Amino acid sequence: MSIRVAITDDHPLAINGLRNMLSNADNIVVLDCYETGQELLNGIKLRQPDILLLDIQLPDYKGNELAEMISKVYPWVKIIAISSLDAPIHVKMMMRSGCSGYVLKNTRVKALLHAIEQVHSGIDYIEQALKEQMMQHLLKYKKLNTSKTPTLTQREKEILKLIVEENTNQEIAEKLFLSLRTVENHRFSLLQKLDVKNAIGLVKVAIQSGLVE
Repeated sequence: MSIRVAITDDHPLAINGLRNMLSNADNIVVLDCYETGQELLNGIKLRQPDILLLDIQLPDYKGNELAEMISKVYPWVKIIAISSLDAPIHVKMMMRSGCSGYVLKNTRVKALLHAIEQVHSGIDYIEQALKEQMMQHLLKYKKLNTSKTPTLTQREKEILKLIVEENTNQEIAEKLFLSLRTVENHRFSLLQKLDVKNAIGLVKVAIQSGLVE
């Protein structure tokens, strides 16, 4: 019996590339393709695939938000995140949001097919290169002198995590039920404590220091 696959990516060329990669597989059929998160949410109500290949950067929804919603409503749909982002924080975020796999967009056909088959059989899949990078990140974190790592409050950790996930100040305020001014104050405090100038610096330090799980 064929594995039914759906693809969600905001780039038509990427969709065509994935569809072509899968077209020669005897045991895989591409069921549906979507270019936005909303198209996915509408389409999956009518027909659910066995495997969903999900781009984690869509124009209208964040990948982790879609993964959480779909895995909650359709737990039998297995999700494989597909991205060009290889930072451990992104892999952890998507796997914790309900994904069963994470592959890079430059992966080879054989590896992608293997990922689909593994996830379909109930086994989580992360590319070997990503696994090695995550292990190196963990070892590097363990070697850090924790006494040099600034102590953050629980609220600051929550806000830092949302910043890493690319939320705006307004989005953070709404999610944590805080005023915009309060979020701005916490953000300024984080910049001071971590000795960086902007959000990019916050994300870099958060990843390198393991301040965000």
